[in-house]
Amino acid sequence: MYKRSVRRRRATLALLVGLSIALLTAYFGESASGGLHAVQRGFLEALAPLQEGASRALKPARDLVGWGGDVFDAKSDNKKLRRQVRELQTRLAASETASRDAGELRALVGFNRSAVFPSGYAPVSARVIARSPTVWYATITIDKGSDQGVRVNQPVMSGSGLVGKVSDVAPDASRVTLLTDHTSGVSAQVVPNGANGIVKATVGNPSDLILDFVQKNRPVPRGATVITSGWRSSRLESLFPRGIPVGEVTKVDSGERELYQRVHLRPFADLRNLDFVEVLTRGGSSSGEKAQLTP
Repeated sequence: MYKRSVRRRRATLALLVGLSIALLTAYFGESASGGLHAVQRGFLEALAPLQEGASRALKPARDLVGWGGDVFDAKSDNKKLRRQVRELQTRLAASETASRDAGELRALVGFNRSAVFPSGYAPVSARVIARSPTVWYATITIDKGSDQGVRVNQPVMSGSGLVGKVSDVAPDASRVTLLTDHTSGVSAQVVPNGANGIVKATVGNPSDLILDFVQKNRPVPRGATVITSGWRSSRLESLFPRGIPVGEVTKVDSGERELYQRVHLRPFADLRNLDFVEVLTRGGSSSGEKAQLTP
């Protein structure tokens, strides 16, 4: 019984294959106006409305599926782009910081090798680790202290000019009082005409210093350079050696009834954006060392 069923299935399959071959042969052998072609066209015309209706009915579902896939892809791409932007921002910040640090260090090296570097001093480079918490830019804290030879009242430089002086020292850190602090005062001189005065802070404006007590009969041109005067007597000498650049003259106030001119300076050092500075140190103190006073 089983063998008979198998033989019937094989015979049916052979018949269908033969019939398919015959129909294909006849279809490809006849002209476009033949009967088989006409039957095919009839089926297509009959099924076309059903296919169009089904396509229209299923279009919202297809669009929904496509929209869902697009949204998923867009979210994935958005996350990738955000991650790439964060990585690029981090790299850019690191690159700009490194470039800025390298520029400041190059400026310090250039000052150390220049002719204006004061003789008898040894530079101690330091990084700024804290700034004054107020808007007056009065002090900074550096990462070098007494263990590195830093002492109170030693001058502090940037690669561009005078910054201030050391006001407090710990073994591995020091506080620096900037030129913009109201307690600061530096004896200075206009070059090349030699007019002398005292550099003081302008309250609330770290980009403007005052060279006070300049005699009215000493002309001070705009754009002139102001340096530390570094005065010295038999028993006393200034904290700041002569020749350190302080700033550039921007304008002069001279009242008719006043005895002195008020000369405005733009400091060479950017006191609001210090990352590296240099302390000018000397050898160990002795009983015969001269007393030092400000300015």
